[in-house]
Amino acid sequence: MFENVTLQVHAGQRLGLVGANGSGKTSLFSMVLGQIEAESGELLQNSHDLIAHVSQESPSGPGTALNFVMDGDRELRDTQRSIRAAKDCDAPDQIHALFDKLEQIDGFTAESRAARLLHGLGFSEAEFHKPVREFSGGWRMRLNLAQALMCRSDILLLDEPTNHLDLPAILWLERWLKRYPGILLVVSHDRDFLDSVCMRIAHIERQQIQVYNGNYSQFESHRAEQLSQQQAMYKRQQKEIRHIQSYVDRFRYKASKARQAQSRLKMLDRMTRIAPAHVDSPFHFHFGEPEKQPHHLVQLESASAGYEHPVLSEINLVISAGDRLGLLGVNGAGKSTLVKALADGSTLLSGNRLVSKDTKVGYFAQHQLDLLDGDQSPMEHLRSRAPGDREAELRNYLGGFGFGGERIFDPVAPFSGGEKARLVLALMIRQQPNLLLLDEPTNHLDLEMRQALSRALMEFSGAIVVISHDRHLLRSVCDELLVVHDGTVGTFDLDLDDYGEWLRDQRALNGKENAAGGTPAGGERPGKKQQRQIEAERRRKLKPFTDKVRDIESRLEMKRTKLKTLEADLANPAIYSDPGRKHELTGLIRDQAALNSDIGTLESEWLDASEALELARSGG
Repeated sequence: MFENVTLQVHAGQRLGLVGANGSGKTSLFSMVLGQIEAESGELLQNSHDLIAHVSQESPSGPGTALNFVMDGDRELRDTQRSIRAAKDCDAPDQIHALFDKLEQIDGFTAESRAARLLHGLGFSEAEFHKPVREFSGGWRMRLNLAQALMCRSDILLLDEPTNHLDLPAILWLERWLKRYPGILLVVSHDRDFLDSVCMRIAHIERQQIQVYNGNYSQFESHRAEQLSQQQAMYKRQQKEIRHIQSYVDRFRYKASKARQAQSRLKMLDRMTRIAPAHVDSPFHFHFGEPEKQPHHLVQLESASAGYEHPVLSEINLVISAGDRLGLLGVNGAGKSTLVKALADGSTLLSGNRLVSKDTKVGYFAQHQLDLLDGDQSPMEHLRSRAPGDREAELRNYLGGFGFGGERIFDPVAPFSGGEKARLVLALMIRQQPNLLLLDEPTNHLDLEMRQALSRALMEFSGAIVVISHDRHLLRSVCDELLVVHDGTVGTFDLDLDDYGEWLRDQRALNGKENAAGGTPAGGERPGKKQQRQIEAERRRKLKPFTDKVRDIESRLEMKRTKLKTLEADLANPAIYSDPGRKHELTGLIRDQAALNSDIGTLESEWLDASEALELARSGG
């Protein structure tokens, strides 16, 4: 998977590991954990370093959530067992020493530390003492994550830690990881998470690992710059090779020129060939133009939605052509309930659902992966929805979703979650819907597929309603945000970046209500006006910080655009072959260096400004 690789990571560094599926990310983690050995070379670690990672096995058992998380602190549990044994043996000196050790390892605060982890990951206080076996699969995986974070580790390995988290929990985890003092190695397909947490990116490609300073966005920028320069050098070299080869072909059999031709042949043999730069994604697809596009697609009037009991009430929502809505809300708030009510009315308990006769819904949800026929192949699934299309056309279509060769005829039962998700998306898109209802469409998808989906959705001419914890997707695709909170659906007038702070404000208000027996300290229930005042005051305080970040981002974008144009000029072979353009070439190279320097400075300023904004948001 990779060879001749040298990689160093030090305490305090947060390294994001990226690369195509199958490139070796999980294998590298297995090496660090000692589960597999390197075929050559050495893996050097401090033998005293404690490594924590998230178990992929779903936990069970009668123990409480709080105790399960505390089990993550292995030294704590060892010390507690030793104390019990010493008490049984009536060894007071040993007991005294063990209690000293317990204090040294913060053992007396262990329960409160575990409770903070559970709270941050979305567990209510009432659930702290609930048996682990009573939680659903996704919440059990959160318990695994909390247990790994509880470990006072020197090295923390996280493989897709955001997979089972909602957006508030992701935002909390980002803040926690930024304070982690050890070595953090993280694999993630969430680019905003990588941007927020990581200070370096290790990219696995073509059996090599290249490390880049900065977060994921900076990695993309640096890599694009490298690829641009590589392509320019490749074109120059190809021109030189053609020139030398032309000389050899003309004179290799001419006695007077044979020696020079032979010399040039040796030059070609010794030349280190530059590979052409390419970053072609294996995914390339788009949504077809809907056959019909009615203005009003679906409407909910004075609706309540839920199952046996209402989860949401007084829903008044109209989805019109061109709407691009993102739904925010904690897990369990009712986002999926709302989408199902829009999709087919299956969760509608009262009120009206009005649908245009020309509305054609494309609905994606995780449970649809289980509805695929495991015995059928991708080709059979697609042919059932497009019986009249030629096989060559269907092959090309499936190829755009990463299904190629004979794999399109394999049964889908053993496919990975990502492959099944891609197939469900392919089948949905083939129907040419005019309304897309997407419930966590990026779960199981890697970075390249997420990017391809974002591009396709940006070009889609129909209406979109999307639930996602992928903030990059929400920013790219959605024009308006709705928040599902406390049984209601309303417009979220703030920026997506403000959602975490808004949610903390709501919890603080609810805390005041509960402390006062149902009303806040002032005696009145906080209404929308009071909430708007709180939000306006917070925006006023944050405005200098957000303005500075946006100003730097604007200047960065301008510099990067100039650099892209300049590098396009440098990629033109004519500028290197024309002696009269030497002065122009020198100027371009000088400008390129200046722009790269300016971009580096601005990126450092952006990091400082972003940290200041984050600190202001958290109340620091």
